[in-house]
Amino acid sequence: MALDYNIIGQRIKQARLAKNLTQEDLAEKIDISVAFLSRVERGNSHINLKRLNQLCGLLDVSEGYILNGASSNSANYLEHEFSDLLKSCSPEKQRLIYNVAKTIAETDENED
Repeated sequence: MALDYNIIGQRIKQARLAKNLTQEDLAEKIDISVAFLSRVERGNSHINLKRLNQLCGLLDVSEGYILNGASSNSANYLEHEFSDLLKSCSPEKQRLIYNVAKTIAETDENED
């Protein structure tokens, strides 16, 4: 799956706004220019992993959320991924996946 830098930029912007930070505030904290952060938020520039890690730490979001929208803090963080996976499978494979997942879910319930 290719990265969509427009969506990544939107997630960064949303997380920044949720923390009530301006572009100036955030750029200063991770030592980048406001112009660069603006380009990242618009999807026109790519942020390196070191800066992404710093940014995520300041914004209290995971790298996984910024890169693909999955947040392990959310109760339904894999819902979209499972949906996409199932749509790409034949009906036979969907049934197999369902049966395996059901067996695992029932096993967990019996252990509680």
